[in-house]
Amino acid sequence: MEHAKLKSRSEIPDEYKWRLEDIFPSDQAWEEEFVKVEKSLEQASQFQGKLGGSADQLIACFEWMDGVGSDLEEIYTYARMRRDEDNREALYQGMTDRAGALSVKLGSALAFVVPELLAIPEKRLAEFSKTNPKLEIYDHALEDILRKRQHVLSTAEEKILAEAGEMAEAPSMIFGMANNADLKFPSIKDEKGQEVELTKGNYSQFMESSDRIVRKEAFETLYHTYQKQINTWAATTNANVKADAFFAKVRKYPSAIESSLDDDRVPLTVYDALIKTVREYLPEMYRYMRLRKKMLGLDELHMYDIYVPIVPEVKMEIPYPEALKMVREGLKPLGEIYLKILNEGFDSHWVDIYENQGKTSGAYSWGTYRSHPYVLLNHQDTLDSMFTIAHEMGHSLHTYLSNQTQPHLYAGYKIFVAEVASTLNEALVMEHLLKTTEDPKVLAYLLNHYLEQFRGTIFRQTMFAEFEQNTHAWVEHGEALTADLLSQQYLKLNQEYYGPDVVSDSEIALEWTRIPHFYNSFYVYKYATGFSAATALARKILQEGEPAVKRYLSFLSSGSSDYPIELLRKAGVDMETPGPVKEALEVFKGLVDRLEKVLEE
Repeated sequence: MEHAKLKSRSEIPDEYKWRLEDIFPSDQAWEEEFVKVEKSLEQASQFQGKLGGSADQLIACFEWMDGVGSDLEEIYTYARMRRDEDNREALYQGMTDRAGALSVKLGSALAFVVPELLAIPEKRLAEFSKTNPKLEIYDHALEDILRKRQHVLSTAEEKILAEAGEMAEAPSMIFGMANNADLKFPSIKDEKGQEVELTKGNYSQFMESSDRIVRKEAFETLYHTYQKQINTWAATTNANVKADAFFAKVRKYPSAIESSLDDDRVPLTVYDALIKTVREYLPEMYRYMRLRKKMLGLDELHMYDIYVPIVPEVKMEIPYPEALKMVREGLKPLGEIYLKILNEGFDSHWVDIYENQGKTSGAYSWGTYRSHPYVLLNHQDTLDSMFTIAHEMGHSLHTYLSNQTQPHLYAGYKIFVAEVASTLNEALVMEHLLKTTEDPKVLAYLLNHYLEQFRGTIFRQTMFAEFEQNTHAWVEHGEALTADLLSQQYLKLNQEYYGPDVVSDSEIALEWTRIPHFYNSFYVYKYATGFSAATALARKILQEGEPAVKRYLSFLSSGSSDYPIELLRKAGVDMETPGPVKEALEVFKGLVDRLEKVLEE
């Protein structure tokens, strides 16, 4: 097995590792801080029942919460990142569990805060602001809590809802157990004719196989396995959607979707405009599918043919130092300030670069308010790994600039804007490569790679978003989500989104059964809006230069000091209009034109 050759953590040279000592110099220092914070939680009770007493009391409580929140962030992040270095280490497993439990304790100790704030009359809060200017910094945070006043119930009712919340998690937990623990797929024959057990992990590799028989068998085997439990999947979906509808109704929202969007104060028009605009550009998606069909030399393009690369013969080997160089070059349009911080990250042990035994897979950007950001990678010398560096450093610089500019209260940012900085970096690096690549095969490979990002992130996630909107609307109008209804409607959407040149195989009607995000309702649309905003902003940066860069850096420095829609508007994209999504899809259209041209030459 390849994993047997993996180095142990101790065999990786320190120059390729992050430096977590920048958070705590030693495990002993972590332990001392843990004991101190655990003891300090007792102090929460001194504020209970007194928040409406005076401005001073309110500020004292906020400042205490902020301090202990920062301390806990350091404790949890250090323990978890140490665990991620090698998940087999019992010491760090234990430290992570303890940090998680401490976090729950803090949440419980502060459960009184929101109900007490909502009980303070607005007039009294206004008086507080006049008497103590120090309260001004909390204006946005208070507004975000108070604007939901009409949706918050009495303390007793809130307690019941909190208890019910645990039951409402059941559909997601049942799906997770059935999907991850109980579901077993049969074996299929791989490209060499050897029997290989199909797993969710290797399914995507089979979908990219150049052997069509392998792709077809993997596709059919996967969905026929899901088909066997179809009534269970329908029941968990129905229960999940009913829970969303119940909580929205009890909290006096017109619908589940409006309840969900209100968390980010995103109007329903943004969601509707996304679907409407993407549907207007479906002919461009159909054109891309026709091109795929032509390039693969197929009489019929099936759903198991849409992931295989059109230009399979290109193998780009990009060692880590070369990848850094490409990222630096691609991000030059963001200016000297950005590049200086980027280089600091590369040179100052922010990044944990290579895979080792027991290390957490994938990639992420994390860190604490008091430390610099950190990036976990499992770098392979591939194009994808190079883009991963650009992506994760986008998150890290967003975090770095927000931390430098904002108080701890507003330093974190919402999911709605979280993917903008990372995706924008990828877009700029891609534009640089498209401009400087001379080899037609490599150019076609890059164009195909970029088009696949659009297909997967804007078109596919919007199709998911439309499906979610429909399922919730049906339940809210009294319909039951049966397996037949879900499959028929999903197949119909798939046909509409992929167009007449793709055979929507009967198996694809079951795709809804295997999407975990459907249990975190109205989340997937944020992928599409984030990607659209990033693409539109990247275009502005390349066209306008300095003024657009200035607005963008200001956006990166804003954390959550305003609502996501407002922050993006200041950066230069108004998500309440179809403009940004249209701009992104115009880029998609241009890429299809360009790929057609390259392939003809």
